[in-house]
Amino acid sequence: MAINKQIKVPQKAVIREILRWCSSFGKKQVYEELNRQLPLDVPKGHFVVYVGTHRSRYILPISVLTQPEFQALLRKTEEEFGFCHHSGLTIPCEQHVFESMIQF
Repeated sequence: MAINKQIKVPQKAVIREILRWCSSFGKKQVYEELNRQLPLDVPKGHFVVYVGTHRSRYILPISVLTQPEFQALLRKTEEEFGFCHHSGLTIPCEQHVFESMIQF
């Protein structure tokens, strides 16, 4: 009987990894490998999150990673989902709350 134990990754490490991943888009070799996986509607310097139970899709600039409100949402996401899921970055809050925090 195996015990599924989630590994807690520090928030700074997560932000660093997202920034590293986003900044690598300009490198031709990495871009060619990722080209098959990247959605065409997400511009360079942006990333996708899914919000709420209906998983509404938002394309955000990486600059929101520095906002304390968004960092709190990332911590809440880590607590609820961990880092071992493959369904995209899903933010566990109501859509209208998310929009007011991000200030669209």
